[in-house]
Amino acid sequence: MDEPVDSKTVDPSSVDRFPKQKAFNLGDVVTDAAKILTEEERTKLEEQNKRLVTPFQALKLEQEARKHWDLFYKRNENRFFKDRHWTTREFSELLAGEDPTAAASSSPLAKSDNVEKISVEKKLLEIGCGVGNLIFPLIEDGHRDYFIYACDLSPRAVELVRKHNLYDERYMKAFACDITTEEVFQTLPEASLDIVTLIFVLSAIHPEKFQSTVANIFRLLKPGGVVLFRDYGLYDMAQLRFKPGHKIAENFYMRQDGTRSYYFAEEEVSKLFCQTGFTVMVNSYIHRRTVNPKENIDVPRIFVQGKFRKSERT
Repeated sequence: MDEPVDSKTVDPSSVDRFPKQKAFNLGDVVTDAAKILTEEERTKLEEQNKRLVTPFQALKLEQEARKHWDLFYKRNENRFFKDRHWTTREFSELLAGEDPTAAASSSPLAKSDNVEKISVEKKLLEIGCGVGNLIFPLIEDGHRDYFIYACDLSPRAVELVRKHNLYDERYMKAFACDITTEEVFQTLPEASLDIVTLIFVLSAIHPEKFQSTVANIFRLLKPGGVVLFRDYGLYDMAQLRFKPGHKIAENFYMRQDGTRSYYFAEEEVSKLFCQTGFTVMVNSYIHRRTVNPKENIDVPRIFVQGKFRKSERT
């Protein structure tokens, strides 16, 4: 059953367009409706337009995107992002074919060190793997029956993945590449993957390269393959907090460290994948409150979450 929608925070005129993601957290509102801005929030967005990132600076940010992410991981290493133990709860495709009762024995970590190669049929690619906050929890929990590929724009992030104590090239391979180009096809052939994860990654890419990125993913997937997507939603708290001088283009911003972030409308994401040839399985906003009473934190967050399938007949 759909979660009730608070008419004070989302647009009541919105009509459901696609099946919606199930709510997995108490208090989540899952909807196709964008947040309705207060007057104060509208004023904050208008203030951002008073001083924009210059075209020269915007071009430099694009040209130096790899450098900024390398510096990010040099400064933070594996201390910034938390491990994503929630992915198997919200994306059941990551559990496909797994017998939970046999997870411990079927995990590659439980097999003999004398085994040179572990045979798996399915293949997963995590785009924007960072330091492995998605793939290593999967391995720790035994929730995998596929060979894992992991790529990132930052060579430093990939090196940190390779140094992880769970990294083992018998069942995984990490490599650096720019997913907006055809560089990925130097490592992976077309129609070779069953699942691609795109979680808080597309937002870091220039909007002009969204289409080429999704087109590359389409080429990488087998017929019937699935993209698991989550990213920042329109009018998320983080978007409203940007001050003048950080806005690059509509819904696209520069952070203090030179990395960038885009904030997606739900309909925009669906259109992007549909135009590339995907079928929308589910897609919706998730309005969530991040609450930590001990630290006096109560933060409203907005994500767009979806699943997109490549046709079996492709």
